Amino acid sequence: MMGSYNISCYSIDKAYQDYILPGVSRTFALTIPQLPPKLQEVVANGYLLCRIADTIEDEPSLSIDQKKFFSNTFIAVVAGQASAKFFARALYPLLSEHTLATERELIQNTPRIIRITHSFTPRQRAALERCVRIMCDGMPRFQNTASLRGLADMETMDRYCYFVAGVVGEMLTELFCDYSPGANRNREALHSLMISFGQGLQMTNILKDIWDDRKREICWLPRSIFEQTGFDLDKLTPGHYQPAFGDGLQHLIGIAHAHLRNALTYTLLIPPNEVGIRRFCLWAIGMAILTLRKLHRHRDFSASQQVKISRRSVKTTIILTSIAASHDKVLTFLFNLAAKGVPFIPLEATRNDSKATPVLQASPEK
Repeated sequence: MMGSYNISCYSIDKAYQDYILPGVSRTFALTIPQLPPKLQEVVANGYLLCRIADTIEDEPSLSIDQKKFFSNTFIAVVAGQASAKFFARALYPLLSEHTLATERELIQNTPRIIRITHSFTPRQRAALERCVRIMCDGMPRFQNTASLRGLADMETMDRYCYFVAGVVGEMLTELFCDYSPGANRNREALHSLMISFGQGLQMTNILKDIWDDRKREICWLPRSIFEQTGFDLDKLTPGHYQPAFGDGLQHLIGIAHAHLRNALTYTLLIPPNEVGIRRFCLWAIGMAILTLRKLHRHRDFSASQQVKISRRSVKTTIILTSIAASHDKVLTFLFNLAAKGVPFIPLEATRNDSKATPVLQASPEK
């Protein structure tokens, strides 16, 4: 699929992609290299496309109309219908210091990333283009009304998580099934779990980043959950913990836990011989469930650093899941061990009656 895109230019662009990835995401820079070489490049490229879309939405100096313009332009750029150079030259000067330097650099070098995008197979490009289109269409619906009041309810949180993470799960599943015939045989089952996988990771990040988001005058927590526990999100203040807030937080931890169990089931549907894909999934799941456990133990935290898992925990997660990557029973045991004591709410309970607070359960033993 190189066409006129010569090997020398490709090598330079590929080197830049490898260089910039750790600057915009330490986690993905850690997990993506675990994938088979043929998947590493396209997944890294897909992630960087999502980062560009996020940067547009997160830039506070852009007006709603400007964000809409650049989001629509970026959709066209990824689809090969608009100039990446025009996009980069128009957007880059408008970015403020609120946007990380590495993200500004990524915007400036959009043409390099897009040249790699356009070198992929039609199926790979279709998966990436669909993800960017849905993300750029959906995120503004929430960013335009984001405030400290939070989201209305759990259903709204589900939709938000889909646009920022669930759609990424869809993209990855398409890429995995395109690469692996064994994964493709489980396509239907993987599709039933892929959005939940993304939501589990995104909800964990939302809960961990509560206080960082509030500094940006944003809250992604569902008001209705806290109303049920008797807490008003408008009164949320760091350093002034109230048990009613802790109860609402515990409820959301239980829902995130259920999504992460779906993520584990998803991973076990990947053939055991696809060790790289499994490691890619397992490392993210392991770090997320350990973060939920720390959040549950420290619901009175007032800074994300207080619930960040240690480097030792990260290293242990990597070692254990790597050793056990092909062994389903061992992986299930390790997940249950990490999730011990973490509240669990069956997802069916959250859907059947949104007005009732589901009963928290102990972590299920499987």
